[in-house]
Amino acid sequence: MTLDTFLTTREPDWQRLGDGLRRAGGRPERLGPAGALELGALYRSAAADLALARRRFPGESVIARLEVLVRDGRQAVYGRGVRRPALLELLRTGYWREVRRSPGALALAWIATIVPGLLACAWAIADPGAAIGLVPAAFRGAAGPTVRHAHLSLGGSSALASEIFTNNIRVSLVAFAGGLTLGLGTIAVVAYNGVLVGALAGLTIDNGNFSTFVRYVAPHGLLELSCIAVSAAAGLRVAWSVIDPGPYGRLESLGRESREAVVLVLGTAACLVVAGLTEGFLTPRGVSLGTALGVGVGLAGLYWTLVFWRGGARGVRRSSADSLARGAGNSVTGGDSLARASSRRTPLA
Repeated sequence: MTLDTFLTTREPDWQRLGDGLRRAGGRPERLGPAGALELGALYRSAAADLALARRRFPGESVIARLEVLVRDGRQAVYGRGVRRPALLELLRTGYWREVRRSPGALALAWIATIVPGLLACAWAIADPGAAIGLVPAAFRGAAGPTVRHAHLSLGGSSALASEIFTNNIRVSLVAFAGGLTLGLGTIAVVAYNGVLVGALAGLTIDNGNFSTFVRYVAPHGLLELSCIAVSAAAGLRVAWSVIDPGPYGRLESLGRESREAVVLVLGTAACLVVAGLTEGFLTPRGVSLGTALGVGVGLAGLYWTLVFWRGGARGVRRSSADSLARGAGNSVTGGDSLARASSRRTPLA
């Protein structure tokens, strides 16, 4: 083979590899799964061309060109992606896609909240004397005919808001950490939360004060329950990574899932701040029932709209384009990373 023939036949693939690297910008996932696979194949081909050029055409300028191309291709295929816009990406799609990634875990979290809540509500209506004993003393005022914390000052509202969203973040973290107990702690936390809300609802239904209960709970409660359910789903995903680690060891599977589930916890904490501010500043004002329902449904509706809109922007499953690209690159040395990347399963999905 002459140098001219070599350049003529291989030049188109080198050009495609260069174009792909520019479009990827160091993040092969931008190309999509098919594009990442092609990038890995083109890198493999360029590496073989470089080996051939060094042997057949020593001293030619094409070697320097291929060395740069292969170096950049290797970095794209093997290198760790630079997370420059991590926070922006989290707000735009990352968090919402993680919420949608495991619908089975999310459904189980909601069931573990709603079913005990409905049972507690029915029990409180049937036997309010016994049910009131289940409600912590700090919350028993909400079960009476009046609500005590109306007409708070601005300073009092600020303190209440801080206390509320700190407590809710704590509950979310406990629900997430409960995944380390194989999910039993997570289920217990959300079930207790559901029982508490259900018992309070039942007691207010029994004493004819349910509309007041709704006015004081709805503005923040629907968003809070959504956030706690999402945190619980993150905990269940962690639990499932230990129960069924797939092709990985249990510690490796736990580490991988925990790093990804933390995205859910951080994003949910931010949403709980919104719920806490709503409860601290709006709820004590004694708004009308219609306003309370409008705010509550609006906040929760906005949250789930973002989940289905932003979470589905590029598919509800986690994109494994970078893993596929690395797998394609590893095949240069006979590795089987591509097979492992392609066989990944999503826990509780």
